[in-house]
Amino acid sequence: MPVFMGQHTSHYIQNLNKLPMFNRRVVFFAACFGMLLFGISLITLGSIVPDIKLKLGIDNGSAGSLFAILPFGILAGSLLFGPVCDKWGYRLMLAISSLFICGGFVSMANVASLNLLRIVVFFFGAGAGAINGATNAIVSDLSSKDKGANLSLLGVCFTIGALGMPLVLGLLRNVFSFEKILIAVALLTALTAVFYLLINFPPPKHTEGISMKEVKALLSDKMLLLISFFLFFQSSFESLINNWTTTFLISELNIEQSKALFALSASVVGMAVMRLLIGSVFRKVSPERLLSALFIVTMVATIAFKMISGFYFAAVTLFLAGAGLAGGFPVMLGFVGERFSKLSATAFSIAFAVALTGNILVNYLMGQISKASGIGHLTTVIIIEFVALVMIGLLVFRKRKRHPEGSPGIN
Repeated sequence: MPVFMGQHTSHYIQNLNKLPMFNRRVVFFAACFGMLLFGISLITLGSIVPDIKLKLGIDNGSAGSLFAILPFGILAGSLLFGPVCDKWGYRLMLAISSLFICGGFVSMANVASLNLLRIVVFFFGAGAGAINGATNAIVSDLSSKDKGANLSLLGVCFTIGALGMPLVLGLLRNVFSFEKILIAVALLTALTAVFYLLINFPPPKHTEGISMKEVKALLSDKMLLLISFFLFFQSSFESLINNWTTTFLISELNIEQSKALFALSASVVGMAVMRLLIGSVFRKVSPERLLSALFIVTMVATIAFKMISGFYFAAVTLFLAGAGLAGGFPVMLGFVGERFSKLSATAFSIAFAVALTGNILVNYLMGQISKASGIGHLTTVIIIEFVALVMIGLLVFRKRKRHPEGSPGIN
């Protein structure tokens, strides 16, 4: 089993003693605001693409290419942030990522070329992916216990951002142009970058850099691989809900588009409510018991997908789906933070990269299935996703029971 303690521990403690102390509450707030920006970033492109189509005179196919580029940018940022944060700390990565996002907002408000916009979307996604990974790693590092609960509270900020941006655009559309709204958000993002530069963060853990031997040890760790592939299916399951259910409700059940979008928002609300409960009421529930209970909620939602007959049934089903999926990322990332506390950012980077790969591949697969056989097969893919989640989750529970966190050679 790989050893991630020993020689680096005393070095990390020395760094901690040399650098100015950081305020845990301020750093946690900074992480929450970064996750809020990630939620805003992830939903903005979809919210303004109709305006961009009119502005640039492009068709649905060209607009769709932007959605294909965004996850690759997020994947790049997710791969990069871990080694950088473990070597140089969080401040620089968070500030630069915020500026990438800021530049993306400004460019999307003023862009006059589709090809330029494609480049902008990639770097915008890279900044978003890096800030998502870094903020999760920070909260894990700050939490000596209840990592999953604290990561759940962080996740609430994502849902606020994801729900808030479309709401702001909708409410202010008749007052300000979408360009002015994006510039205002860009200014907020720039101020966030300045805030990151002014506060103290936990010190870097590996100022000498991370060796290939350590990276190989991470990549060969069976627990990290299991968790990463759990998140592969978790991320793709969430993506299926977000990207395909509105089309399913409109095409298969003849539900009006406005109602289908409202039903979809119920899944985001369900996720937000459950993550808030995980971070408060259910904080002391063991992660295995909590995730097992959420598997049952997800199973109910999965079965209900085959039975949806109308708008209200769809809204309740999607609320349950969001609630059931709410614990996947916080609980599993909490396990990663416990097991790899000395290389947490790099371990998170690997887990997020695998998760985003699942997001990209399963969405592509669903697109091919939909094209060949119709959107009705969405329910079959969802069932497969659920079965995979449960099977891998049980394997993670079993391995964690055999090798609990804190065992020699794990931290």
